[in-house]
Amino acid sequence: MKDNQKIQQIEENLREMFDFIGEDRGREGLLETPKRVIKSWEHLYSGYKSDPKEILGRVFVEGACDEMVVLKNIEFYSVCEHHLLPFFGKISIGYIPDSKVVGISKLARLVEVYSRRLQIQEKMTAQIADTLMEVLQPKGVMVVAEAKHMCMVMRGVEKQNSLMLTSAIRGLFKSDHRTREEFMGHIAN
Repeated sequence: MKDNQKIQQIEENLREMFDFIGEDRGREGLLETPKRVIKSWEHLYSGYKSDPKEILGRVFVEGACDEMVVLKNIEFYSVCEHHLLPFFGKISIGYIPDSKVVGISKLARLVEVYSRRLQIQEKMTAQIADTLMEVLQPKGVMVVAEAKHMCMVMRGVEKQNSLMLTSAIRGLFKSDHRTREEFMGHIAN
């Protein structure tokens, strides 16, 4: 099936969804909605088009240190793979270099790659940590994510103020509690 045919089929599927929920597919406000949804999906799911290892591909040896590097409160937006509802929040990343560092904007871009896919928070947190360990080969990595899930807020148990916290702990962060505590101290508000 050609791309144009696929797009037309997806548009028709969205119109069928309007029928399913009891909406009038011919209503003025919905006429262009299938096209808008497809356009929004191009952005929301753009993480599939990026290689996270490539993002971290350019590293710096000069200026590398052996002290903790932390970037905190990286905003992210994602979509839950279980209910296709958004979840969003912030991620903090810490790592201890072992001869190379990466530009800090690359850490934020790494978060974007994984958050711009259908996800669960637990997997996304681990993917970020594992990619950093594989590419940078640091002495350790810790990633903490905090998010509000619309599947908890809008449906099901409807708990408006619930936040989910996940962490991925690798290397020195796992073996040395003082390293973990230092990181947690850095990211505490």
